[in-house]
Amino acid sequence: MSPKGRDILKSMVGAVEPARPETPSAPPPHRPSGAVKAMNLSLGRLGEEAAAAKALRESLASGDKVLEIDPSAVEMSFIRDRIPVDKDPEFERLKQSIQESGQQVPILVRPDPIRAGHYQAAYGHRRLRAAAEIGVPVKAVVRKLTDEELILAQGQENGPRVDLSFIERALFARRMDEHGFSREMIAQALATDKPETSRLLQVAQTIDPEIILAIGPAPKVGRPRWLAFAEKFRETGGRKKVQAAIAGAAFQTLESNSRFDVIWKALEEKDAPQRVEHMLRTQDGGTLASVTRSGKNFRITAKSAAFSEFLARRLAGLAAEFEEENEGK
Repeated sequence: MSPKGRDILKSMVGAVEPARPETPSAPPPHRPSGAVKAMNLSLGRLGEEAAAAKALRESLASGDKVLEIDPSAVEMSFIRDRIPVDKDPEFERLKQSIQESGQQVPILVRPDPIRAGHYQAAYGHRRLRAAAEIGVPVKAVVRKLTDEELILAQGQENGPRVDLSFIERALFARRMDEHGFSREMIAQALATDKPETSRLLQVAQTIDPEIILAIGPAPKVGRPRWLAFAEKFRETGGRKKVQAAIAGAAFQTLESNSRFDVIWKALEEKDAPQRVEHMLRTQDGGTLASVTRSGKNFRITAKSAAFSEFLARRLAGLAAEFEEENEGK
């Protein structure tokens, strides 16, 4: 954005200094060279600033006003699109940007349909949270929105920035579906087509939401691996394996992409052969031997010296009897 454009944006929201990018794009799955990466980041940030300025100009042109609201009076959207993470460096940079330069782009809210003087956020949840943690009012455009309009605004604000990871978009699609929104509305909110919407729902409806939340946004894991993960999860009945991996002591210390890798490996592990064990006893309850079966293995462990001698004498006869029964099969 040109210096003139920044000045216009600054004057509209009462900023003190030029805007800083508040939500830098998530890193791509494959890291390009330094020069290409720098150029892509620069272009992405310019695009985000231009889109934010355009949206703000349109809001103000339509008569919307930018108000300062106590963050405690604003609730999150009734359908969450982001997966929270314990450590989010992008959010920390956003907080620092707002502390140093002020909030450059307002969030969009609607009046709470039930509680007077309260609001529901359509988008800008990270800016809302940052303002709350810093302890400053949040700048917001207040607009009357239906549920459908709120969801469209929420999805379309994230979509152009490619801000959400694949699994966040998938979980957002599932939550919209559970709230009764049509496939057409879900596709429109996510700015995607019906086949992609079906793939998003396929993944999110196969994998338990609790498992997705435990893994986190996994920004480096794209559609192909998530589709393969969902297929493997369904075919192997991998819920117990995944839950065991999540319960591991080291799992919570890993970042999101590594958590996905750990669970992927857990699904690939072969199940141990089922072990069945029972005891052979005499009529009066005495123990003769333990019998264990595990896969193709069959083991008899004699507990009595007399029974051990008995088996040794009978083995040759049992082998001959077996051959006789299986002759010609």
